[in-house]
Amino acid sequence: MRQLSEADRDAIRIAQDPKFPRWLEQIAATGGCAHPVHLSGFTTTLDGGTGEILQHYDTRDEPGERLLVRCRNRRATVCPACSRLHAGDTFHLVRAGLLGGKNVPESVRHRPRLFITLTAPSFGPVHRAGEQCRPRRDGGTCEHGRPIGCRTVHASDASVVGQPLCPDCYDYTAHVLWHAHASKLWDRFVIDVRRRIAASAGFVQSHFARHARLSFTRVAEYQKRAAVHVHAVVRLDGPNGPADEPPAWGAADLLIDSVRTSAQRVLVRTPHSPALGELELRWGTQIDIRPLRADSLGPDDDAVAAYVGKYVTKGASETGAGIDHPITTRGDIESAPVNDHVRTLMHTCWRLGGLPEYEPLHLRAWAHTLGYRGHILTKSRAYSTTYAALRAERAHHMGHDDAPDTMTERHWRYTGSGHTPGASLIAAGIADDLARNREIARDEITSGRKEVIT
Repeated sequence: MRQLSEADRDAIRIAQDPKFPRWLEQIAATGGCAHPVHLSGFTTTLDGGTGEILQHYDTRDEPGERLLVRCRNRRATVCPACSRLHAGDTFHLVRAGLLGGKNVPESVRHRPRLFITLTAPSFGPVHRAGEQCRPRRDGGTCEHGRPIGCRTVHASDASVVGQPLCPDCYDYTAHVLWHAHASKLWDRFVIDVRRRIAASAGFVQSHFARHARLSFTRVAEYQKRAAVHVHAVVRLDGPNGPADEPPAWGAADLLIDSVRTSAQRVLVRTPHSPALGELELRWGTQIDIRPLRADSLGPDDDAVAAYVGKYVTKGASETGAGIDHPITTRGDIESAPVNDHVRTLMHTCWRLGGLPEYEPLHLRAWAHTLGYRGHILTKSRAYSTTYAALRAERAHHMGHDDAPDTMTERHWRYTGSGHTPGASLIAAGIADDLARNREIARDEITSGRKEVIT
């Protein structure tokens, strides 16, 4: 007879508790959160005029005298349930800026809109999937005696894809410093796009805000070579944002030309280093610009929103580029579950982080993300709604917000987090059931139609 595991025994113990049904309700309310936060305390709602107690909630009546709430971690590797919720919020945030909704007018879908991809430059030849990995015609070797090409045609999921043909030729220093300045390079890019548009329209950039507004949202994604590239939705509005129509001269072709020109010309210089000098950092030569059209020709708006929503939930370890927690010692780098290419990038962060000229970049603190210091997703203020607004709307639909003419007294304290082994099993089952139900409902709505962005 098979002996029960610790998790199985713990699950049986939980199921035999008299308050198990209420515990299940709490877990379902968190969506099966894998690492819930435990709170204790009370909430009392009073009539604003008379002071009469209208409602009182106290965790002393709950299982374990605590309330479980979502951890809200966006990474699927940490909490699949909360990451799905975050992906859904991101989908609605991006979609509202494309098609309207969430207090954004539907007229935005008729504005000049682009889906763009900006890549990192080359830091050295790497193994590629398909035909691109075949050797050059001239063959030969690099200065370190390694072949400059590869005779194998790799599958897209081959572990060697993205790895340098010659690690000694690969410019790890430039790779790390480019990551550290990628967010600044994006800021320079946005400023220059405004400047290009203004120049084309016949006025100086300082007057741009009087005529138009550039709205955007962007997501950073790691390529196979562990270099970040950026996907972004860019929209041209009138001076007051989504509520304003863009000027008559603000056509899509003007936006496309301005984006392409700015992506090719902007640069950021690194701090001067006695050992390394000063590097000029630019976007890579691979620039993809796709107009988003209201007549549905070109990329589908929902597909763009779903793509962005899916990516923001990926942890660094899931993409194969870094890990999900900070590195505190060199030993952490050696023990990290990453390939040699990523490990070398981490070591480069650690080495450069020890130089005084690079101290402001905090490279050691960001070694786990290979020097990239930006948020996974950012947006301009006027692009669409916010995560806070989406959460407030969800709370309103669930009846968690305050009613008018009432006062609420709250007292809460943190008492712990996570699950016991048995509780983890049950929560994972609930999360899977909820995810399956959502997939079935989504399939019924879309009638099996799928859109994929490559």
